[in-house]
Amino acid sequence: MNRPLHDLRISVTDRCNFRCVYCMPKEVFGANYPFIAREETLSFEEIARLAGIFARHGVHKLRLTGGEPLVRREIERLIAMLGEVEGIDDIALTTNGSLLSPKKARALKDAGLQRITISLDSLDDDVFMSMNDVNVPVSKILTAIDNAVAVGLERVKIDMVVKRGLNDQSIVPMARHFKGTGIILRFIEFMDVGTTNGWRMDDVVSAAEIIEQLSKEWAIAPAEPNYYGEVAERYKFLDGRGEFGIIASVTQPFCGTCTRARLSSDGQLFTCLFGAKGHDFKSLLRGGASDDELSSLLQQVWRRRADRYSELRTAGTIPLKKIEMSRIGG
Repeated sequence: MNRPLHDLRISVTDRCNFRCVYCMPKEVFGANYPFIAREETLSFEEIARLAGIFARHGVHKLRLTGGEPLVRREIERLIAMLGEVEGIDDIALTTNGSLLSPKKARALKDAGLQRITISLDSLDDDVFMSMNDVNVPVSKILTAIDNAVAVGLERVKIDMVVKRGLNDQSIVPMARHFKGTGIILRFIEFMDVGTTNGWRMDDVVSAAEIIEQLSKEWAIAPAEPNYYGEVAERYKFLDGRGEFGIIASVTQPFCGTCTRARLSSDGQLFTCLFGAKGHDFKSLLRGGASDDELSSLLQQVWRRRADRYSELRTAGTIPLKKIEMSRIGG
């Protein structure tokens, strides 16, 4: 598909302090779940070295994910290391916000973090707590958002996964709350990541339905993408009070312009969020491979990349058994 490589998403841990029903349901990810062993997790030095290899092949944007990246100790030290990688000009992080204290937000900003995305699925406490399933209230996440804004992180974004019958009634209230604040809300169609979240097409609130709801409240219009390969379809409020986005990988696949690679916390490279098999970089890394050898493996993997899961799913192809998103990184 002639897809360039521009973005690398780095999962720093597969562990999380939430048990969101669409990602890490509690009945599966319980006390005995076999998370990646500490010694199998890439060190900060190993991550930074691999980031340098990827930068040689066109990557200039990095996003730290998980699991929940803020459960990884001293992640600000990794951010500072990544900021020294030649060719990297954008470092972002996705978090549930529960650990984003004023002190942590300042440490991340001072280390070189430029952008942050915080997950929030409803402003209704009952709905939100039923989704995160660990009784974290909305107020804690709203405070985290304030903390991010206060330290000057650029373009703070909010991700809202929409699931029919659970939080679809929160679409308009969420848009109303963030409209005019400079914070960009993005609605995400409920996706069949992994095999444990009970995904059904009937539970997907489509981009078209979201637009229908919002257009009844406000005059809106599509906006041009900020860059090639942007996953969110942008819309602006015609009163000039901001914008929102919709990530519609289920009903409007964007496989053909995907520029993203994903590195799991145990050093497996995945070329698709819905991947079934990774490419082992850690064994080469720890086996003494040179930068040129690692570079050659990356080149081989990307050149033969053929994944387009969302297009195949939309066309009705039987889905494959997939790795959980908490391991690949969202």
